[in-house]
Amino acid sequence: MRRAIFLDRDGVLNQAIVRNRRPFPPKTLAEFQILDGAQEACRDLHQAGFLLIVVTNQPDVARGLQSRQTIETFHRTLRDRIPLDDILACFHDDLDNCPCRKPKPGLIIEAAKRWEINLKRSFVVGDRWRDVDAGRGAGCKTVLIDYDYDEVKPLADYVTISIVDAARWILTQPEEPLPCR
Repeated sequence: MRRAIFLDRDGVLNQAIVRNRRPFPPKTLAEFQILDGAQEACRDLHQAGFLLIVVTNQPDVARGLQSRQTIETFHRTLRDRIPLDDILACFHDDLDNCPCRKPKPGLIIEAAKRWEINLKRSFVVGDRWRDVDAGRGAGCKTVLIDYDYDEVKPLADYVTISIVDAARWILTQPEEPLPCR
């Protein structure tokens, strides 16, 4: 089975819009800025044999604040610049109680089935507690990119301040042995 890096989108690959120490997604293509080092970090992880899969909550679609078309434009921009294997998005709000909305691990589990991924040998990289909790719920190792948001600090396997350092740390981790048959 394969290994993967599950990446949150806003705050991991592209700049989140931060107001009052709270992160928000970009609204326009002009606001959609890929973070420094994201392309190189993802390239290094991909070259090391990891699948790169974005798992992102985009509740502004359900809230009527963003169109799916704009989200898809952002995703095409990411695919054009970063060697991503897949992008899975949840367009629901918390009130929908959707199994794919992080902190539930539904998107990760769906991708694992689709791509034949061994979750115990994979990582989730995110900038919020929802990402880390989803990763832990799926059985992955977790990395928090900590921007000191005004919210609960999750217990991640590694905490850093950039995707570059996250990739560096992941690449130093020993590969989990495959189970005996």
